[in-house]
Amino acid sequence: MKRSIIFLSICLFLNHAASAQLQKAKAHWTYTFSKPEVKKGETLDLVFTAIIDKDWYLYSSDFDPELGPMLTSFKFDKNNTFEVVGKLKSENPKTKFEEVWNGNVRYFEGKGVFKQTIKVLADNPVIKGTSEYQTCSHVTGLCVPGDDDFQFKGLKVVAGTVTNDPELALGANTPVSSSSVAANPADKLIDSSFTENAAESLPASKSRATINQSPSLEDPAAGKSLWGFALAAFLSGLVALLTPCVFPIIPMTVSFFTNQEKGKLKALIYGISIVLIYTLIGTVVSRLNGPAFANFLSTHWIPNLLFFAIFFVFGLSFLGLFEIVLPSGFVNKMDQKADQGGYAGVFFMAFTLVLVSFSCTGPIVGSLLVASAGGEVVKPIIGMASFSAAFAIPFTLFALFPQWLKSLPKSGGWLNTVKVVLGFLELALAMKFFSIADQVYHWRLLDREIYLGFWIVIFSLLGFYLLGKIRTPHDSPLEKVSVPRLLLTIITLTFVIYMIPGMWGAPLKALSGYLPPQSTMDFDLNKRTAGTVSTIVVGETRKYAKLFHLPHELEGFFDYKDALAYAKKVNKPVFIDFTGHGCVNCREMEARVWVDPSVQQRLRDDYVILALYVDDKTELPEASWYTSKYDNKVKKTIGAQNADLQIVKYNNNAQPHYCLIDHEGNLLVKPKSYDLNPAHFASFLDSGKAAFEKIVEF
Repeated sequence: MKRSIIFLSICLFLNHAASAQLQKAKAHWTYTFSKPEVKKGETLDLVFTAIIDKDWYLYSSDFDPELGPMLTSFKFDKNNTFEVVGKLKSENPKTKFEEVWNGNVRYFEGKGVFKQTIKVLADNPVIKGTSEYQTCSHVTGLCVPGDDDFQFKGLKVVAGTVTNDPELALGANTPVSSSSVAANPADKLIDSSFTENAAESLPASKSRATINQSPSLEDPAAGKSLWGFALAAFLSGLVALLTPCVFPIIPMTVSFFTNQEKGKLKALIYGISIVLIYTLIGTVVSRLNGPAFANFLSTHWIPNLLFFAIFFVFGLSFLGLFEIVLPSGFVNKMDQKADQGGYAGVFFMAFTLVLVSFSCTGPIVGSLLVASAGGEVVKPIIGMASFSAAFAIPFTLFALFPQWLKSLPKSGGWLNTVKVVLGFLELALAMKFFSIADQVYHWRLLDREIYLGFWIVIFSLLGFYLLGKIRTPHDSPLEKVSVPRLLLTIITLTFVIYMIPGMWGAPLKALSGYLPPQSTMDFDLNKRTAGTVSTIVVGETRKYAKLFHLPHELEGFFDYKDALAYAKKVNKPVFIDFTGHGCVNCREMEARVWVDPSVQQRLRDDYVILALYVDDKTELPEASWYTSKYDNKVKKTIGAQNADLQIVKYNNNAQPHYCLIDHEGNLLVKPKSYDLNPAHFASFLDSGKAAFEKIVEF
């Protein structure tokens, strides 16, 4: 919670930043060799040891550099007396989830040790350079960057040379600098611990190497930064201002603040109160958040059907079937509090605004909270703060400048048009929530073509409404169509035409994240004319093959043990797709990346594909139940067991999440998540194949 407050408070953040400039990093370094003497051409380790002050910690070097914190790194002054071999290694750092970065970080307390292998090329090698690192306080949250010069002295180079060192032969295939990126994109993804462990195991046995089983620390929010989410939430707040419940509150706001003493100060408090009240909703939800709650909120039939019902009812209300109002007694009590004046009256005035407007903003707020559910605290708070800031700005301005009311357009037919358009959109969005429950529980009530049919009809009716061909109960006759209205009609009907081919199997990539999977279609022309279909597992017994299907007619497995057994049989690595029925990004990856011929060819020919649905509610026989070591809960369903596997073995609970593993389930390379670049994904697959082939060689 402290980090959330720091993140939200600009003043406190700047104060911390200024304080950091005045302090020194809380780590003290020593530099030693792993052995006192070497021969020319031989390797040894440079040992960097940090002694860290009490209540402080030092970030390690082996987690996602794009996450946010400064990783520890060492940059060497280049010369011809030595050569860097392999990547920088850190010894047994701890791991924790930091809310402010929205991801896992690795760090040291008390003492941190880093090792860098080098090859000695000359007598009296000159080994020096600079280090960069970051230390942070457990007590205050203050983080201080550090940069030191280092130099290694006293190494004795004895007579003789080494020309055939198996470790050097292995190291030749690794990147040449501990702080630089490999020239080959595939090499970039290969875990440096593979080289280290393989070299250690080589003298004893050449049958196989040991792969580092440390879980990937990839950012689960790749492509979905907090800044992007905050911007989307802010834009949602601007959209909420167009809802019909908001307009009548403006005169009430103006009348309240007209002739108020200290009016400008109270107006600012009014705006801040709106933000705080809305943000409190996000805070309460975030305190309930966690892997289990996020999974429940996003996939269980109860919340999804509840959201479906809310959107459906509000949609009918906006179309004019009935009017939704909060209980008058409750609203009147809040209004009476506001009439008392003073600063308490300002707060209750803000509370009245939130209550009255919530009948229109509720669905938007609900969508925002669903989108932010991921087990973190910061994201819902940031989202609600951004949403409410956009919502509060105009009301604060009207409170500051009540005279603006004279220039405001009068409510009328245009306001009802906005209301009806929102009604059509709410009916369309309601289908998404029903679809998630339908997929998770395998009801098969809303397959892809039925879903598309509803959307085509809804948006066609919206287009006719904008043209004035349809009128709702509260509409005035439309004598002429304005240019903006005509342009909106063109966009709407163009969208309808785009969707129509989807009824016969067109992929509709732009909507891939919002439609049911293409495998749910009964009639798919695209399927009948698709390219080569994989037959790699034809004849194999596959659990759950009737429940699940892979996209693009790929063949694979849906059970972890089955996939590993088959992979061992055919001597191929395993591609794990941790996915979900309600995962928008998963569908988008399948439609935009998996469809690429280069990616599809690699998946089909180089890997055994394993899709693990983490949100499926199919209950297993009682004999298959077990109690998780992670949360001590009994895992009864396919989804619960798959989610538990992802968390316990691969230290991640986000989807999509792609792991490349060997026959024992060990990671071959760093896992990958949401990335819409097919070239990056193909490179990722190539790196896993290369790592697996090295294992086979040994």
